[in-house]
Amino acid sequence: MSNNIHPTAIVEEGATLHGNVTIEPYAIIRKNVVLHQGVTIKAHALIDGYTTIGENTTIYPFACIGLKTQDLKYRGENTYVKIGKNCEIREFVTIHSSCGENTEVIVGDYCLIMAYCHIAHNCEVGNYVIMSNNATLAGHVTVGDKAVIGGFTPIHQFVRVGTHAMVGGMSRVTHDIPPYTIGGGIPYKFGGINIVGLKRNKFTLATRKAISQCYKLVYRSTLTLQEAIARMEKEVEAFPEVLHFIEFCKKSKRGLMTLDSSQGEEEQVEEGEPESISLK
Repeated sequence: MSNNIHPTAIVEEGATLHGNVTIEPYAIIRKNVVLHQGVTIKAHALIDGYTTIGENTTIYPFACIGLKTQDLKYRGENTYVKIGKNCEIREFVTIHSSCGENTEVIVGDYCLIMAYCHIAHNCEVGNYVIMSNNATLAGHVTVGDKAVIGGFTPIHQFVRVGTHAMVGGMSRVTHDIPPYTIGGGIPYKFGGINIVGLKRNKFTLATRKAISQCYKLVYRSTLTLQEAIARMEKEVEAFPEVLHFIEFCKKSKRGLMTLDSSQGEEEQVEEGEPESISLK
């Protein structure tokens, strides 16, 4: 299929366009960029570096993708940005290239990265992730599939946000957020497990109860994390989600975000539960 490139757009020689690509006025595509089938680059966007953008992804005006990292350790080595298919990268988003020879910044498929968000060097963002306006990832952050990060929330370097976790807006995240949880604020307060998100993604009641058991052992007991892990392995039914929760806790290098003691009790996972959780 032919491409639709506006006469005022700049596409450098060496850029690869796989067909049915739309490039709007004044957009700039540098020589090492690869745009797959159906990609749309809207007006005034800049795509630089060794950047690959997957099928049917749209890059909105004034987004800057693939520029040099802000990491002072960068010495000009070849680094990469890979963005998946069917993503929306909104206005003024910045996704910088990586740091360290042949390393990558990865954004998965079906992600919505809202206006003014920032994804720094060596980050890995999973599939179906939502980052609300002005959410920012420092270097080496990992975000699991279907996680949601609220607006104006910064994530500290080397932090992991687990799959299906929901992080509220205007939070300060300095340590790992376990999968399937919900929380937010400064200081960070957990509201239990992400019941609404798990229901929407067809998690069974038995699975939700098992995840809730894991959460309680980590955050509603006086056990150390190692003791809680041992109890989870012994007492909680070994659903794949439970095993993932345990493995996430075991591999935490920065440590888990702690529970603020001023909050109330966790909502229970039961049929007929309310469709929202209050973060008191």
